[in-house]
Amino acid sequence: MPETPDGPRTVGWDVPDDLSMVGKTRGMVKDILTTWAFENLADDVVLVVGELLANAITYGRPPVRLSMSAGADGLCVEVTDHGPERPHHLHLGIEAIHGRGLTIVEALANRSGVTLLPDVPGKTVWARWRLPPSR
Repeated sequence: MPETPDGPRTVGWDVPDDLSMVGKTRGMVKDILTTWAFENLADDVVLVVGELLANAITYGRPPVRLSMSAGADGLCVEVTDHGPERPHHLHLGIEAIHGRGLTIVEALANRSGVTLLPDVPGKTVWARWRLPPSR
């Protein structure tokens, strides 16, 4: 990836359909964020990526793709899978240990949502962070 400190940056990975890859991918995301000088967002973005990938691998269908892009106005992560169902919030009891992924994403990102793929089953779940004007 070329270094473009003042311009838009993008990176993407096809992620194997294997939950054990989530941790490795989170490490790669952290490395990219450090390279892009987004250390201040790294913890939140890495957690969101982990949640989105785990959901896509567990409930979606391959292929699963992670994309990240950054520009002057913000940072965006997108996870695409080809499962037909839309993500949804679960109504959980206080002691539940799974099922809070979308709630975590909404709490950490400035915006998040789902875009259905045109003409094929699947969706892209995305999260965005605004950058301070001084960047």
